[in-house]
Amino acid sequence: MNKSDSLAHKIIVFFVFVCVFTTSAKAQDNNVKQKSEFWQKVRFGGGIGLSTSNNIFSATIAPSAIYQFDNTFALGVGLSGSYLRNKNTLRKYKSTIIGGSIIGLYNPINEIQISGELEQNNVSRNFDDSSYSDENYWSPALFVGAGYRTRNVTIGVKYDLLYDDNKSIYANAWSPFVRVYF
Repeated sequence: MNKSDSLAHKIIVFFVFVCVFTTSAKAQDNNVKQKSEFWQKVRFGGGIGLSTSNNIFSATIAPSAIYQFDNTFALGVGLSGSYLRNKNTLRKYKSTIIGGSIIGLYNPINEIQISGELEQNNVSRNFDDSSYSDENYWSPALFVGAGYRTRNVTIGVKYDLLYDDNKSIYANAWSPFVRVYF
């Protein structure tokens, strides 16, 4: 198992831990008679993402927490972990990405969710070809998105306004997403 596969495995284990912890914490909260007003408005969840194109695969797991100001607006923070594999014949590599984000959600009507998200990610690329040097750098992303929301699940698509073919962690500027908050 190489470094990027090991890190991808650790990211998945971390996400499962966060999901179990938040579910356990929520179950314990049910035993508490009254939560503070602040914690009544905090929701936990996150998203998953897949992006593919010719010879490129990218998967992301992103746990997050948001503060629900009212029925239409929420603001929160998140962590993200991604794995990317590029099988392009000129530059084959594997990459692991760890980052954080700030997210804003707006629901003009209950079923429609508009989002804005600023991400900052640390990228580690390991090339299969020794003629390329391995890379480690920071990559920003600024997403605008829209989705269909039903209860606590939103399915949609987002677009990276800062997309760069050479440095972006995503296969292309468009990314579908599934976002869940409890």
